[in-house]
Amino acid sequence: MKCFEDLEWRGLIKDISSPELADKLNNEQLTFYIGTDPTADSMHIGHFSSFLIATRLAKYGHKPILLIGGATGLIGDPKPTAERKMITKEEVEKNVLGLTNQAKKIFGFEVVNNYDWISKINTIDFLRDYGKYINVNYMLDKDIINRRLDTGITFCEFAYTILQGLDFLELNKTHGVTLEVAGSDQWGNITTGIELARKKDNIELYGLTMPLVLDSNGVKFGKTEGNALWLDINKTSSYELYQYLINTADSCVIDYLKKLTFLTKEEIEAIEKQHNEAPELRLAQKKLAEEVITFLHGSDEFNHALEVSQALFSDKITTLTSKDIKSSFNGVPTFKVENINIVDLLVNNGICSSKREAREFINNNAISINNTKINDENLVINDSMLIDNEVMVLKKGKKNIYLGIK
Repeated sequence: MKCFEDLEWRGLIKDISSPELADKLNNEQLTFYIGTDPTADSMHIGHFSSFLIATRLAKYGHKPILLIGGATGLIGDPKPTAERKMITKEEVEKNVLGLTNQAKKIFGFEVVNNYDWISKINTIDFLRDYGKYINVNYMLDKDIINRRLDTGITFCEFAYTILQGLDFLELNKTHGVTLEVAGSDQWGNITTGIELARKKDNIELYGLTMPLVLDSNGVKFGKTEGNALWLDINKTSSYELYQYLINTADSCVIDYLKKLTFLTKEEIEAIEKQHNEAPELRLAQKKLAEEVITFLHGSDEFNHALEVSQALFSDKITTLTSKDIKSSFNGVPTFKVENINIVDLLVNNGICSSKREAREFINNNAISINNTKINDENLVINDSMLIDNEVMVLKKGKKNIYLGIK
């Protein structure tokens, strides 16, 4: 398949600014950009689903530019419901550095910072050279701005779309960029850049947006209970990422394989056939986890995540490091390990409601420590039971997990 048809088959095209773009993607070598504002010092898995298109287009001979919005991040893209909280200049600078290093490491393309040019424009020049070409009525028709009119929007956020349009023009002049690629929520900002280029410089630029990747509940990909899955391995371990991907709903996994991997159409269709024949084996989910984690962190990290996953629920749990265990059970209730009778430990830490209940769980083999069943209600918990001399894993039944910390 050619480039445009491949993107279509994978479900990666939501809007294009011109029918000509299909031919250009198939037969020309375009320089394009995709950007993000530095709201954190690491990208999360939602960014990955968008930024991966840079690598995909590069494989077809196009040249990517990755933009970190050091200037636009100080303003903030309008949110649909309320004014965005500003972050300090110091925090933005820290986040820009983190994102720049991460983008270069993962994707390997040129990274630019729009603070380098926007900070040099004074207010009068901004109004004369850019604001003059964008009609207020045109801006009010933008969906994201229109939705804020009832609750109110400040001029600060109102002007954001012009700044992003300004980026498009700047990168066209300095890097020969003719295409902006982004998630579908950025369509209004992309078209502002196209309009600005047409009116100010009489040139035609192009835009392409991708549908937002959603889970089976219609929630943005990677949003788990309000906690982002970070691309920084020190913030989100490979095991945590593995667990998220291996639990992908059957209804979404083939779509994710198309959008988040470089497997061919034939390979994905073969996986889909196997998956439909035996969905309980989760072959598609396992392949998704392998492809994503290997791309981000390498095959050794994927193998490590697999080993941790297998060990956590077997007698091999004691071979893991305390760091592996803590990251694997991030967010579960914790208790302090001390020399204490098992019944008292269960009651004192609210794991069981009474000593009678605690004894019932023990006698029914429903309490385990480090995956070993506890059936002695007189057992005294002590430091010798700690893994790596730091942690222990206590389970009540099959689903209730608690982490003991020294």
